[in-house]
Amino acid sequence: MSFTPATVVESFAPNPRLRRLRLRVDSPESLALGPGADSAVGVYFDVASPNQGRTYSVRRQAGNVLDLDILVHPGGPGSRWAQTAGVGDRVGLDHARAWYRPPPGTTWQLLVADLAGLPALARIMDESPPTVSTTVVVEALDRGDLDYLPTRAGVTLIPSLGSGNGAGASRLAQLVRDLELPAGGYCWFGGEAGASREVRKHLRGCGWTIDQYDVMGYWRHDSAAWDARFAMAGTDFVAMYRQAIADGKSDKAAAEEVDDALERIGL
Repeated sequence: MSFTPATVVESFAPNPRLRRLRLRVDSPESLALGPGADSAVGVYFDVASPNQGRTYSVRRQAGNVLDLDILVHPGGPGSRWAQTAGVGDRVGLDHARAWYRPPPGTTWQLLVADLAGLPALARIMDESPPTVSTTVVVEALDRGDLDYLPTRAGVTLIPSLGSGNGAGASRLAQLVRDLELPAGGYCWFGGEAGASREVRKHLRGCGWTIDQYDVMGYWRHDSAAWDARFAMAGTDFVAMYRQAIADGKSDKAAAEEVDDALERIGL
């Protein structure tokens, strides 16, 4: 695996739960970071151990400087790095990608996130045109978390405080089910994987087509147990994904096909 090197040039806390790492990228053209408002990049703290990498949303990009806002939580190599990285530290970057793609002509969008999705959600809100009416459903631990989000006209904010985020059961899927979804809308979701599946199933049940939503699981509750079960059958699902791509299906459609199959076996 080849990496694009980057250097930490600043580190500070934009709010009590997030740590901002400002990186100067050696060769941004080789990273090929996309223009999507939820652009993300893989960060590898030790290029000799690529399994230690984690993917983070790019909160801001200016030339060769990237801001990554990282949720601080107990355990995990990414959280440890965010809390201990100092100016001059080097990391490797790779796997730049983005998902947020509302269809042309979209006039209403639904943005759904928990704490892990806050940085991408904030950037989408910043960059959405004022002609797009926006409903934001966000699951946070307290009202102070909401202060991180930008304030803009045309936004309806529906918060759920104290739920999800590893502190309790998520209410995101139910809050989405409670909404009246206008025809021709678009949904972006960034949060816990189980909640993402429920939201995607609801949108499909409402007749939404695959181009009307981009629903991503940013993390998974009880991931260690899930990973152990997936390891027992994972090669079958990798083969299923590759076959779907070979059959001409899009990456999104192939990923949905695999996720549906995983749900059928209880994963």
